[in-house]
Amino acid sequence: MTADTKATGAPAARAPRPVALLLPGQGSQYRRMAAGLYAAEPVFAEAVDEVLGAMGAEGARMHADWLAERPELPVDHVLRAQPLLFAVDYALGRLVTSWGIRPVALLGHSIGEMAAATLAGVFTVRDAARVVLDRVTRLTAAPPGGMLAVAESAASLEPFLGDGVVVGAVNAPRQTVLGGPEDALRAVGETLRARGITAQRVPALSPFHSPAIAPHARGAEAVLATVERRPPRTVVHSCYTAAPLTAQQVADPAYWAAHPVDQVRFWPALDGLLAPGGLVVVEAGPGRTLSSLALRHPSVRRGDCMVVPLSPKRADGPEDDRVALGEAVDALRGEGYRIP
Repeated sequence: MTADTKATGAPAARAPRPVALLLPGQGSQYRRMAAGLYAAEPVFAEAVDEVLGAMGAEGARMHADWLAERPELPVDHVLRAQPLLFAVDYALGRLVTSWGIRPVALLGHSIGEMAAATLAGVFTVRDAARVVLDRVTRLTAAPPGGMLAVAESAASLEPFLGDGVVVGAVNAPRQTVLGGPEDALRAVGETLRARGITAQRVPALSPFHSPAIAPHARGAEAVLATVERRPPRTVVHSCYTAAPLTAQQVADPAYWAAHPVDQVRFWPALDGLLAPGGLVVVEAGPGRTLSSLALRHPSVRRGDCMVVPLSPKRADGPEDDRVALGEAVDALRGEGYRIP
């Protein structure tokens, strides 16, 4: 009898693969994202309330706009997209852990890294909420701009850069996001499309991950210096360095303050997470942008890793959120997790 056989002679049940969480950022937001879970999932609702409650009066306005059919500010506005993404990402991460699943690693995209760090215990919820609110309040003064998703490699786009337009994110080998001021970004988009290159605007009203936003991010470092940061209890893969966070980075206010400006290196970070194989990657956030990227990775294509999104690509109503979550629970149960 082999070591992996029970006394009955039946094969022993395979242990479920460990879970890693992907937490999306700017561009994944949409109106009433995950709102269908607010009345249905108490853990999720409590976590959202904790985050937005820590943001005081502005958090109350965010909460009202999140659930409203006709919000005061659109969800793509910097005062809505970033804080609400942080709140929903964090709340979905809390929901996963409430099922008894303990993620072995976390990888966030842009503002998703703040949610990852909070779930890992680097920041308290109250401190993280303060940092996020301070960040977005500063960025309201940034010039109009945005981001452009281009179906080309970053290297091939070098000739089109300039006038403040830069590579803001490397999401996949042929999925690059450019960021910059509005007029210059629009001109680049027109040039690319005229050459037959697919280029689509990312939902954003600010030039994230470009130098245009740098002057308006100044001052955040001083706020971060007053906030306690602890070593992560769970490995956090940085989307900026494409490696696990180090103690030096966690302790450095400048590292966190630079997030809205610095380039996102999501694909190299994802490769570092997935290349060893043997993971279930759960996208704990709205939409399926990071899931679609992870599905392209060799370790997923050959079956070593599995991708499970918690949300629909878009929700037409509350039931869509609940159906998508139910499908995710079924997938995790099929993997061997005993979810109540």
